[in-house]
This record gives sequence, C-alpha cells and structure tokens, in this order.
Amino acid sequence: MQVIIAEKPSVAREIAAIVGAKNRREGYIEGNGYVVTWAFGHLIQLAMPQQYGIEGFKAENLPILPPKFILLPRQIREGKEYKSDPGVLKQLSVIKELFNMADRIVVATDAGREGELIFRYIYSFLECRKPFVRLWISSLTDKAIREGLQNLRPGEEYDALYLSAKARSEADWVVGINASQALSIAAGRGVWSLGRVQTPTLAIICSRYLENKAFKPATYYQLKLSTAKDATLFAALSAQRFDDEHAAQTAYAAVMDAEQIRVVRVERKEVKEQPPLLYDLTTLQKEANTRYGFSADKTLGIAQTLYEKKHITYPRTGSRYIPEDVAAEIRPLLATLREHPLFGREASAVAGSEINRRSVDNDKVTDHHALLITDVTPTSLPTEEQTIYDLIAGRMVEAFGEVCIKEVSTVRLECGGMEFVAKGTVVREGGWRKVWREPEERADDTTAALPALQEGDELPVKGCDVEHRQTKPHPIHTESSLLAAMETAGRSLTDEAEREAMKDSGIGTPATRAAIIETLVARDYIRRKKKSLVPTDKGLAVYRIVKDKKIADVAMTGGWELALAKIATGEMDAFTFHRGIEVYVAQIAKELLAVKMESSQERGRAVCPRCGQQVVFYPKVAKCRNTDCGLTVWRTIARKELTDAQLTDLVTKGKTSVIKGFTKSSGETFEAAVMLDKEYKTVFDFARRNKPNKGRANKRK
Repeated sequence: MQVIIAEKPSVAREIAAIVGAKNRREGYIEGNGYVVTWAFGHLIQLAMPQQYGIEGFKAENLPILPPKFILLPRQIREGKEYKSDPGVLKQLSVIKELFNMADRIVVATDAGREGELIFRYIYSFLECRKPFVRLWISSLTDKAIREGLQNLRPGEEYDALYLSAKARSEADWVVGINASQALSIAAGRGVWSLGRVQTPTLAIICSRYLENKAFKPATYYQLKLSTAKDATLFAALSAQRFDDEHAAQTAYAAVMDAEQIRVVRVERKEVKEQPPLLYDLTTLQKEANTRYGFSADKTLGIAQTLYEKKHITYPRTGSRYIPEDVAAEIRPLLATLREHPLFGREASAVAGSEINRRSVDNDKVTDHHALLITDVTPTSLPTEEQTIYDLIAGRMVEAFGEVCIKEVSTVRLECGGMEFVAKGTVVREGGWRKVWREPEERADDTTAALPALQEGDELPVKGCDVEHRQTKPHPIHTESSLLAAMETAGRSLTDEAEREAMKDSGIGTPATRAAIIETLVARDYIRRKKKSLVPTDKGLAVYRIVKDKKIADVAMTGGWELALAKIATGEMDAFTFHRGIEVYVAQIAKELLAVKMESSQERGRAVCPRCGQQVVFYPKVAKCRNTDCGLTVWRTIARKELTDAQLTDLVTKGKTSVIKGFTKSSGETFEAAVMLDKEYKTVFDFARRNKPNKGRANKRK
C-alpha cells in the first residue's frame, strides 16, 4: 500500500481524486491501493527550554545550546503553560498508523524548503523507517499531478534541502530564545521578543523612520522657462539651482530682459525597453501593495487560494524565470486570455507571435519557476482573487511581449547667460507597455511633447517662473519598499538586474517575509498607518538598544540566507553553519545582558504590595517587574481610565478615593472606589455610599 501525505486537506483531496481514492475516513482518504492523508502546516515543532530542564529566565543559563534538539507535537498555550494541541495529536496518531501499514510513502507536502521540513519532522518524530519518494510539482492541475505521480523522485534527492530547512529552524530557535531571554533579563520586566530575521527587519523600518523624521529639508530655487516652436508650447528648467531667492530673482530678471532663447544642443536617441521579468512571490507582493494597498500576507493568502483552485502555479517561488520546457507551453496559456476584458487583445497578439525570451533561462530557475497562470481558466472569482489573478496574467502578457521603443530627446537651451534643459519622450512602439495602458490608439502619444528643434533655433520667451523647491527625505517604508529592502539586505537598489543578483543574500525568503512583517505587528513593534509601516514606541525602544548589536546586523542575516541556500545545494556543510550560529549566539547574549533598557512607555512606578518589587505604569496596564509575581492592574476599568495618581493609591494604599464616571454595560454611569482584594484583583468598593455590596472591577472594558 502507498501512503501519500499532503500538507493540507484541500491538496490531499485533489490528489485523492487523481489516484482514485474515494472513501473518506477520519484523517485520510483511501481507495484504489492508495491512502491519502495530510498535515495541517507544522504538526511538529522544536521543544522549548523547559523540555531541557531550563526553567525561567536566568542569565546563568545563557546561552542555551541544546546538544540535540527535541521534537514535540505543536503546542498551544493554556494560561501560563503550553500543552500539545489535541487536534495535532489526533492527526499524528492517524499518520503513524498509516505509515506503519505503508509499503512506501509518497511525500506530497509543498515542494519547497518548509514543505520538506514539515514531512521530515513528522517522519523523524514518529521514528518511521519506511522508504519514501517525492512528488515535486509546480501546480495542482490534474495534468501536473498525474505527470508528477508518474515521475516520482527518490526521497534522498532532497536530503540537502531538508538539512537547509533544519538548519534554518534550529538557527531561528537558538537566536530567538537566547536573544529574547537576554533582553528580557536586562530589561527586568516583561518578555521581549527578538529574532534572527525579525530584528534586522525592525532595524530597517526604524532606521528609515528616524532618518525621515530627523530630515531637515533644504530650500532651493529653479527657473522654469516657457517657450514654443510651431505653436507647440514646452517648458525647460534651469540647469543651475539657486540657494537663495535673491540670486534666483536676479537670474529671472536677466531671462526676461533677454526675450530670446537659443537652442544650443539637441540629443536624440532610441531607447529599447525590455519587458519586465515574470513575478516571483516578492515582486507580486510589492506590486499588489503599491497598486492596491494589499499587505504581503494578504497577497500570499490570495495567491495560495488561487494555487489550490488550480488557477496559478506554486506561489512561494523565489525565481522570476522559467525553463525551456515550460516556455513551450506559454503561447497556449496566453491564448486562454484572448477574452480577458483588460488585456485580451494584447494577449492574443503575443500568443500569435514569437514570444520574448528574456524570462527563459534554465540556469536561473530555483526550486520552482516563476509565477504563471495555468490552463484552468477561472470563470467567477471574488474581487480580490480576480485582482491578483489579473496581476499574474497581465505580467505574463508583458513579460513575453515585444520591446517598447521610445525616442528620448534632451535639448539644451541658452537664455540670459543661463543654461536650460528640456526633455521629451515619444513612444514609437508601445510593445509590452500597452498591456496596462490606454487603448492601442493612444500608445504613440508623447509623454512630454517637444517640437522638432534644431541647433541654432531662436525661440521667444513666453514666460518664466521662479520655482520654490525643497529636498525630500527617503519616504517611510511601505510594505512594498520594505520587501525590496529585505530582498537586497537593506541596500537601496533600483536596477532590476542588481536586485536579482542580491536575492540569495537577502533577509528572509519569499515564503517567510510576509510572516515576519505580521510578527512585528503582532509584537506591537510596528503598526500600519495607511500604506506606511511605522514603528511603535515599543519597537523604537527595542531598536535603540539593538541597533549597534550583532542581532540587528542586516548584512550578516543576509549572509546566513546565502549559506542556507548553499546547504540546500550541497555546497556548504550544515554542521559548520550551526557551529557559526552558536558562536554568534554566545556573543549576542553577552551583548544584550549588558544593556540598560529604558522605555518611553513607562509613566510611573510604585512598590508592589505582593512581593515588594517595583510596579511599572504603562499606558494600558500597571505590571510588577517580578515575572514570578505577576501582579497586573488594568488601567481601564468599566470604561473609565485611572490616572497615575489613582493607580499609585491603589497599589500602595490598596484603595483609591471615590471615582466618578464608571459605566455599566447598560450605559448607566456610577461612582465608587477601587480596591485590591485578598487575591490582588480589583473590585469596586461602594461603602462610602452606604452600599455594602462589592462588585468585581477587574474586567477591562
């Protein structure tokens, strides 16, 4: 019997339909000699320090470097403790029983680094020894699944990929556990989270934000000259910038006195713009964020849904190229877009001609080729799914289309002893740029019309303005610009070829960058403000501590990603990588334990009535610094926010004075004192109003 294990139930159902397994059971589908089962993401995880006998956060325990990592079923939190997820335990029991019955296992988890890790951790945790083979496909169409099942690959071919995934997982554990504990110990209060990729990403966001806020714009002036030839008006800017308005006004007077402009030099050149490369996940996320404001996580989720609906190929790809054998299928795929309402005409034209081969390169295809549509054409999609589908389809039409040919003109003029420059562009052949533009009849319009100018032409001065301008800072990061910065390890690159060359040494991977951003949001280190990503006070507090430390070194983190990629190809030894991580972790633990943490969120302090240590006041809560004590007092009670003075009375005296403005759930207001009971919970005290009853006040509303 063959057991096929997929990453998700939805994928398992697709595969089961192809192999003829129709009988649904608890946790699997069987039939026709096959059993198809599934995980649901990572069922197995690395154990926390408690499993190694390390309790609490203590400096003497750091660095924590397990000689051998322990695997556990995925944990969930109940109160202050973690326990195995019952649903995970149930599915693992099913998988174990099926593996024991199997002649061989077919691995059908997602064909990538994390998909490989999901299976291998299950296989290792269950101590399975059965032989396994790999289903490696780039789409979930029936054709792709059938072809993949006919060409199963030996499991050992992916040992290096597993070692890379395992090295990534263990490195993230070691760095995250040690850095987070070290900073929390140094802070003396709360739990602070740091991570191998999370913290350098926070550094990119914070450094850009602070640079933007500290920027002092410099004022300068330029002259904008208006003239015309053959009834065609155009403008030219002064080549010189003026630092003060008086000098600009003097130049302006000279221009107006001159009355005539002479054309000194005319340069014209033909520019051939090659079409853009196909999307990988990161460039799709950047485009969706720029055009539609979609978060990276949202775009990934939609793309994953389209993949599972068989409409696009595997989305978690880091390649923007396709191999030769896939290139042979492009024209039929483009032909399926003939009726597309946005770019059907362009798709039909490209499908009927020789395709542009810029995105075709066997050597540049990684685990998966670039994002493509499939021959399963959607008939009715939700709006957001249609939006992402159209981006991928439109990019295909662009990528395989003809070059865009422009004539670019640069004209230098002289007036009043000053040089002026005018630039113009005429699109001769729209090529790939017609896909997202106006209808074809507009494709040859000029973007900046200049008349036919010749050297020596004398033109009239139609007008002149002194333009007041200011230098601008680098904008605060959006998700699009952050993804670009992560892809290039913080370097500001605009050239597409340079960005492609940097991809292997970026931070994070296309599959993980969205999750990293969401983690920073969940940790309250950053927040979204319209399209921008803005650090919180908490995030800035962390950044100020770590900015000069190794934990925030973007280039080093990028180097690790390159190393992990080399482990996956067998060019680097995983053990050597891990030893390097251990040395690094010892250094960062020492650095972080030595810091002194100050938080701009602190608003006051008092002595804890339970343990005698300090209670620190924050905007939403007052908490004891002693994590073992756990005293917590919410600032907002019954929709009324307590002042620092009232909190001080409550903590130090055990009771406040009578406070007005508490609100019941019915909307009725009341007054009462707030006191701490024997369990140090807040309760209302109505005694001063001659009402003996007391009511709980520890609910935050």
